Parts: sequence; structure tokens; C-alpha cells
Amino acid sequence: MTVRLFAAVVPPSDAVEHLDDFLSVRRAAGDFRWTPADQLHLTLAFMAEVEEWRADEYVDRLADSLARVPVATVRLAGPVAFPHAADARVLGVGVSPVEEGGDDVLDRLATRSRSAAVASGIEVDGQRFRPHVTVARMRRPGDITSWVRLLETYSGPQWPAAEVEVVVSHLGEGARGRPRYETLAVVPVGGQG
Repeated sequence: MTVRLFAAVVPPSDAVEHLDDFLSVRRAAGDFRWTPADQLHLTLAFMAEVEEWRADEYVDRLADSLARVPVATVRLAGPVAFPHAADARVLGVGVSPVEEGGDDVLDRLATRSRSAAVASGIEVDGQRFRPHVTVARMRRPGDITSWVRLLETYSGPQWPAAEVEVVVSHLGEGARGRPRYETLAVVPVGGQG
């Protein structure tokens, strides 16, 4: 049997609440499929089909690999649109490091999350890593320039990206056919815990 897995940095509840409060008064203006607050995360590695027996090996390899990565302080700030604002399918908020060198740390978390998968015999989605939290998906591709401008004004609270969650995504099992997420493991960064 196979499962869908992803490794992610999950913002703490105060960061999620801050973003949710910012968006709540604006959501009615966008005919989007909004991401529920409890599903907001920064994907480091996505694995569409993982044989269940490989998941434990992945978690072990990931823990070994992340033990040598320093903890970065990050915040949700600024807009992200895929593929671009004029014809977007996805609207997101960037995950930005607070201190100098933080971009490298986020890149290392993503690279090591993906490398641990490959070393475990798991195929990883090859999308280029761009640190963001998806807040909405478009029903049809369209121009979301006004939303990009709005999110340019957003900056949330800081938090240490001190752990990576390995999550099983069950498609269509949640409310309104959305995925249901189940945390398989929480892996500390930098030898924490």
C-alpha cells in the first residue's frame, strides 16, 4: 500500500491566527478555495507515492540529516503567486528568515528533506523550492495582482523553525473533499529535543 507524504515546517498557532485574522475580513472578496488555517504549512518535500514500509526509514534518515542544520527564525511575510500574478493558480504568503543567512537554512531544510527521501528509495516531486504557505487556490487561473499588492503589506510574528513534521495526506477524506492530514512524526532541527 502507498501513502502521500510531505515534510513541512508548520507555523505555530499564534502565527497562523495572525495571518487568519489578516485574511478573514478579506476572504469574501476572492472567489478562491481558501486553505483552512489548520492546514497551513511550508512544504519542504512532497512525495506522492510512498510505500508504507519506507516511511519509517525516511523519518530516521530525516532526523539524522536535520540534526546538523541550525534553527532559523522565520516569519510569514509578503506575497507569492504561482506561476505569476497575471495568470495565477495559487496565492501564498512567503516564509522569510529574520536573520542573515536564514535563506540558506531554509534551502538546506528542503534539500535534506528531499535527499532523505531519495536515500530511502522514495521519489520526490521535483518542483523548485520557493518558501511559502499556500493560502488559496484559484478556481480558474486569473489575475490576482490586487491580492499580491495586499499581501505586500503583510508581516507576521517571528518564530523558530525548530521542527519538521512528516505528514500523511489522505485525499478527499476531509470536509468538502479537502485532504485530511495526519502527522506521522515530528523531527527536531539542530539536534533539539
